[in-house]
Amino acid sequence: MKPQPEGAMCLFTLKNPSFPEYVCSTETGVMCVDIHPTHPALVCIGKYDGSVAVYDVHSPGKLPQCESNSVTNKHCGVVWQVRWGIDMPDGEVNFFSVSADGNVYNWVLTQHELSQTLIISLFFSFDPIPGPDGTLIPLTGCGTTIAFHPTERLIFLVGTEEGSVYKCSTAYASLYLATYEAHHMPVYKVDYNKFCPDIFISCSADWRAKIWEDTRSDPLFVFDLGCEIADVEWAPYSSTVFAAVTNDGKVHVFDLNVNKYRPICVQAVVNRKRNRLTRIAFNHKLPIIIVGDDRGCITALKLSPNLRKKVKPPKKGPVLTERELELMKLEKLLALVREPPTPTPLPDYPAPVDS
Repeated sequence: MKPQPEGAMCLFTLKNPSFPEYVCSTETGVMCVDIHPTHPALVCIGKYDGSVAVYDVHSPGKLPQCESNSVTNKHCGVVWQVRWGIDMPDGEVNFFSVSADGNVYNWVLTQHELSQTLIISLFFSFDPIPGPDGTLIPLTGCGTTIAFHPTERLIFLVGTEEGSVYKCSTAYASLYLATYEAHHMPVYKVDYNKFCPDIFISCSADWRAKIWEDTRSDPLFVFDLGCEIADVEWAPYSSTVFAAVTNDGKVHVFDLNVNKYRPICVQAVVNRKRNRLTRIAFNHKLPIIIVGDDRGCITALKLSPNLRKKVKPPKKGPVLTERELELMKLEKLLALVREPPTPTPLPDYPAPVDS
């Protein structure tokens, strides 16, 4: 909660985990980072003072390639998450940021500067409240996390400190496509399933992680971990596996195909009295997860073979790809918790009259 006098963005390799390969110092704390999916040398960061910056790790200097103006061209609150978007039609790269000031911005890298566009300002459906001098003040939300739809890149989800999750589109600046009354306390993370884009998960400070379907206002699964959940993420290798970190220093790994109610692994990583886990991420190629805490320490953990079992193809029938098998496994699981469709009542016909 206290502003740090300086921060750093570090890049590590598993070949030498004791010291970062690349270190870049900043004037204020770095709150979030994202590596470009197709141009891995480009890294965007969000800072404590509301500014954003883009670094090219191939450049010889450690200065940012582009940085937002520290006075006008910035957020008015802490930047909680940054996410790269798909490239513009003319090839320009761009990213999105969400902040505690309730705004979602799109940043486009031009020649040597960042151009800023407001995507949406989070608003409440409540009436404005009168201020001290009688002027009406509209209530705005505080954004905490953002997640883009895996296939429809115009659609994204925003989590807020008020506990709501909003489904938005970059094409509409003043309209929510859907509102999910998800939690009673701040939402810390929203993540789409890597295999089924209609399924996403959210976690919150109210101790709960919830799995949602895009078209339903009620969650499909609710998990109470007994402690504040700081981060959650779907696994890239299985449609039913996700992992979460809690403030008591534990990592929880769930496989809904094995157990729909309890985690299949709970492991303490740091001392609960001294450290709080804040971040978790899966490696997309190796069976490794990394966990970060509030003391600046990063722990790399290897998943045992029991935690990453692949689904076996059927012995008879058509040959299915691994992705199709994962989708079938998830659909079979969701069919158990979905409510059956309401039967259509038959029309009331008049009783026949005896002639």
